Amino acid sequence: MKIFKTEEYINKENPTPGKPYRPEILTEAHNAKNLGGMFGLLVSGSQVPYHYHKNRESIIIVISGEAIEVIEGEEIPIKAGDVLHIPSGEKHTTINRSDKDFRYLEFYTCPPLSADFVEVKE
Repeated sequence: MKIFKTEEYINKENPTPGKPYRPEILTEAHNAKNLGGMFGLLVSGSQVPYHYHKNRESIIIVISGEAIEVIEGEEIPIKAGDVLHIPSGEKHTTINRSDKDFRYLEFYTCPPLSADFVEVKE
């Protein structure tokens, strides 16, 4: 078992100042076989590449800040307290257009993190 304390991630210092930080926080090392997790910190003006996953489903739990989630070309504002489900095959990205850090926890099927990431070139 592993307990994730959102306050720990809200207050976590960015070890890559001025750049996004996205470490895995739930892996096989934690006895997680079919589920993975990561902490996401997007600094102001940064974003995740537009992409989709062939098999992976994700749950994104926004813990601080505001951002835009672009899903299949549609922009959706998201903020602390929101929880998103991203089905497999759905093209998406997260963009931080605010002047503050955007932080989230993401839990996903089909680990590891890079297993079926497909960047979309448009």
